[in-house]
Amino acid sequence: MTRPPIRPLTPDALLDELAEAIHARGVPDAGSVRVLVDGAAAARPDRWADGLVERLRGLSRAVLRVSAWDFLRPASLRLERGRTDPDAFYDDWLDAGALVREVLAPAAAGRPVLPRLWDVETDRAVRAARVDLPPGGVLLVDGPLLLGRGLPAELEVHVSLSAGALARRTPEPDAWTLPAYARYVEEVDPGALADLVVLADHPDRPALQTRE
Repeated sequence: MTRPPIRPLTPDALLDELAEAIHARGVPDAGSVRVLVDGAAAARPDRWADGLVERLRGLSRAVLRVSAWDFLRPASLRLERGRTDPDAFYDDWLDAGALVREVLAPAAAGRPVLPRLWDVETDRAVRAARVDLPPGGVLLVDGPLLLGRGLPAELEVHVSLSAGALARRTPEPDAWTLPAYARYVEEVDPGALADLVVLADHPDRPALQTRE
């Protein structure tokens, strides 16, 4: 089996290519291009998503950034098995149904999107106003463990770290999440599932892997 090509790039060049790939995607009728930027917290998918905003706007695309961390379940559900249970982190933390209902489905239909749902710090719903995203806009959703959940998207990007790099770059208080990410690799294999993979063991010397 032929392995997908891997091309070392500078961070800026890699972001340029990601933006062009998003820009080239077809748009749902009257809707927006939905892009999942997936990766462990230590891989900083939020930074890659942030880097895409300016480039996409430079291509005359309206952009809305949404973080999956703002669509977690209430603590009473999320932490039912304890605060440091990796299986709970994998299975129970993200409210995937709400993310589809409030963000991904409306974006495809050209309806206003709810940018935030839940404040983890206060453990309360956020009274956020819905945001209009013009037809042809781009919705960027970043966060961990997003792939393999049936979240609808036109493009999936996975920011990948090797097991060693992930362990080194994960702060000690968060080391309990490492088994969840190992399970994710074993059960979902996000590197094979994503349309584009950012190899980010060395953030200043990343590489881009594309599916043939």
